[in-house]
Amino acid sequence: MPLAAERPALPGLHLIADLDGCRCDARWLHDDRLIAASLSELVAASGLRAVAQVFHRFPGGGVTGAIVLEESHLALHTWPECSRVTLDLYVCNYSGDNRAKARALFAELMRIYDANDARLHALDRS
Repeated sequence: MPLAAERPALPGLHLIADLDGCRCDARWLHDDRLIAASLSELVAASGLRAVAQVFHRFPGGGVTGAIVLEESHLALHTWPECSRVTLDLYVCNYSGDNRAKARALFAELMRIYDANDARLHALDRS
């Protein structure tokens, strides 16, 4: 196994958010079709490329979903009963640096969910 210094540099960024007290339209917490379609549009608008996706609505109303990106992934989980959302966006690419695209997409998701309490984490994976 090569040491970190021996591996090629991958321009990558991993963004994670734990959002509580989301003040978004309630559909953004329980409508799997709206969430799936809207996230697909937001991914495309950011310049990232989706290759597959799956979303599931639980009987209690929460949604879990993931979009597989050429550049890695976007995952989301909602808990409408307590206005909670978790987000996970990781981008990497040998041919280009996608950090700005990831930050723009994440900022738009933060705007949409409008959390009263947002715990954000960023890990530079270069």
